Amino acid sequence: MIKPVGVPRGSSTVPDILERALEGERISDADAGTLLESRDLVAVGRVADELRGRKTDPDRVTFIIDRNLNYTNVCVTDCDFCAFYRRPGDVREGYLLPKAVIFKKIEETLAIGGTGVLMQGGHHPDLGIEYYEDLFRSIKARYAVHLHALSPPEIQHIARRSKLDLPRTLTRLRDAGLDSIPGGGGEILVDRVRELIAPKKTRTAEWLNVMRHAHRLGMSTTATMMYGHVETLAERVEHMRRIRELQDETRGFRAFISWTFQADGNRLGDKVPRESMPTSFDYLLTQAVSRIYLDNVDHIQSSWVTQGMKIGQVALGFGADDLGSIMIEENVVSAAGTTYRATTEDFVRTIRALGKVPVQRDTLYREVKVY
Repeated sequence: MIKPVGVPRGSSTVPDILERALEGERISDADAGTLLESRDLVAVGRVADELRGRKTDPDRVTFIIDRNLNYTNVCVTDCDFCAFYRRPGDVREGYLLPKAVIFKKIEETLAIGGTGVLMQGGHHPDLGIEYYEDLFRSIKARYAVHLHALSPPEIQHIARRSKLDLPRTLTRLRDAGLDSIPGGGGEILVDRVRELIAPKKTRTAEWLNVMRHAHRLGMSTTATMMYGHVETLAERVEHMRRIRELQDETRGFRAFISWTFQADGNRLGDKVPRESMPTSFDYLLTQAVSRIYLDNVDHIQSSWVTQGMKIGQVALGFGADDLGSIMIEENVVSAAGTTYRATTEDFVRTIRALGKVPVQRDTLYREVKVY
């Protein structure tokens, strides 16, 4: 029901494409489609790993100690794939964290060597820009912590709620303490897909425009892709093309993270046949292709949070150079039924088992500690 077929078609064979990639040639959309459709995981993964080693130190794997701090789950956007949000007026399960609770979570993070918080929430109808300015200033007055916060849809919501344009909204948030922006809300950057899974949410051009303005203001961001639902393989490639094109323009994306749709507890999960959902094989192939295709993005992050630590470790040989966060706290993916957990010691052991050096980094990929 859900998945039209089709990938961009090219005349090149998989070996031809991989050879050109190793020679430094940029692969096309058709090439990326050929790689995704080929199912030649070993060959594609080997080239992705080689290219990873040219972008970053091949002997090191990085990770960050931070937490996902979801300040509210109240949201008006009703995305079909989201099991986390609650509608306004849900007095039993809807929440907005008090400042004292947010402060305590930050203190817990810093106490175990954390350097940042990833702060995201719902599109709360009552929160204008003044709320975020006050919250961010209060945090920065108390703690030396990196605020990696507010996905593009949240920023667009704040701008509309506050009757401000995007540059002014971003400038005010930055001046209040916002350090960088996560790539959440990207899902698949194709409007056909977005109309099906999140008709009230930020459109493709709008998501990209938030990132464009952030980059112009000197703010670093990440890019993401959540796939394995209603998109075609061609639309996965189109998503990556939009990221690559904006990166050519601004050079503002520091990392790309992809993960598979998590089906439990949401409306979309009831519509997508379980047998059509991505396997670990699909995840590794898609990640490897992203490394080859996104030749202008330095860092590719393994999504152990959705795949589990074993596949997260294997992904480090398929183009990823970073294991992401130990996730002191995570609420959105776990609401959809996936609840993997790990400690710093787990990360260090996992990385060393590959013969690599574990390196704790901060949000901007600066070295914090070598293990």
